[in-house]
Amino acid sequence: MSSPARILFGFHAVGVRLKTAPQTVLEVFFEPTRRDARMRQFLERAREAGVRLIEADALRIAKLAGSHGHQGVAARVEPMPAAHSLDDLLDAIEGPPLLLVLDGVTDPHNLGACLRVADGAGAHAVIAPKDHAVGLNATVAKVASGAAETVPYFMVTNLARTLGELKDRNIWCIGTSDDAPRTLYQADLKAPVALVLGAEGPGMRQLTRKTCDELVSIPMRGAVESLNVSVASGICLYEALRQRS
Repeated sequence: MSSPARILFGFHAVGVRLKTAPQTVLEVFFEPTRRDARMRQFLERAREAGVRLIEADALRIAKLAGSHGHQGVAARVEPMPAAHSLDDLLDAIEGPPLLLVLDGVTDPHNLGACLRVADGAGAHAVIAPKDHAVGLNATVAKVASGAAETVPYFMVTNLARTLGELKDRNIWCIGTSDDAPRTLYQADLKAPVALVLGAEGPGMRQLTRKTCDELVSIPMRGAVESLNVSVASGICLYEALRQRS
């Protein structure tokens, strides 16, 4: 039995799917009253891909997308097949793995932003627990600006056990915590590493924290006590990228 179609919306999310897997795009809904250059270029790409185009007003597209931030574009697409299990992906990586692990991130906007920064920094995958995380939905795809299609996202049954399996592969698990004795900039991120971040506020769960090999902090010089998880992910991943460059 085939999986049900998904809805993507917004120029980035739909545009990346048209570019990377046009055969999975079943139909594209667009607002005909929008005639600016961006819409014209988008429609030209869709026509080149041979995709069925359907005119629809803003309200219909909003109902499809579940959001009014659709930019006049939505698409019904087939789910992308999972190319690899986490084990298969790790076996195929050349060079030291760079993974982002998110514990307790349930806001789709935060997950979308984390996927976007993971793509930008060249992370090999994002990992999250099934019972304390948001799945890949249309809002995540919109915020991710195409990264939901390019960054493998694995939801695992037992996060602590998965971290243990990463450690068995000699992947160093580094968690972030305000009370850590060392800062991010003192850690060696050139080796195989999984950066583990919790949701803003509660942070990582205790078992996740205990399973990490090392805890580091992000220096805070102002009045605020913590950063949004997507901002913290960006700082950590790009510090790893800087060290590896």
